[in-house]
Amino acid sequence: MAHAVQSRQEQVSIAVKGFTLLLIITLLEVAVALVGNGHLIEGLLFPKYVMIPIMVLMSLYKAYYIINEFMHLGHEVRSMAASILLPMLLLVWAIIAFLWEGEAWKQNRDYVTDPKNQPAVKSQPKQTSMFVPATGMNQITLS
Repeated sequence: MAHAVQSRQEQVSIAVKGFTLLLIITLLEVAVALVGNGHLIEGLLFPKYVMIPIMVLMSLYKAYYIINEFMHLGHEVRSMAASILLPMLLLVWAIIAFLWEGEAWKQNRDYVTDPKNQPAVKSQPKQTSMFVPATGMNQITLS
């Protein structure tokens, strides 16, 4: 925990810089979403495979900046930062895994409940054979 002693003015300037940076990135995210979906410029649509990575990267940078500056993990030793960040990464992995598994269950449920996926049921009599020792007969066929 090597924290440098900062004056009030330095702390305010760091907070203002952080606020300004996060505001600019948020406005860029909103602009990408509105322009990319054709809300600001009619007919201009960005493909989802372009928009989504841009938005995710900007959001990840904001999260990194907040964790680094405002949670002060940028000034901590690496093992302390790792002990906080790794469980969070495991949580993200678990959320992705549960969403993936839930979608698979939903698809299976939709497949099972769809009437056109059900096998046709034919009512044919089932014949069974059994050995009956008391009668002396070897087999009796039941239908």
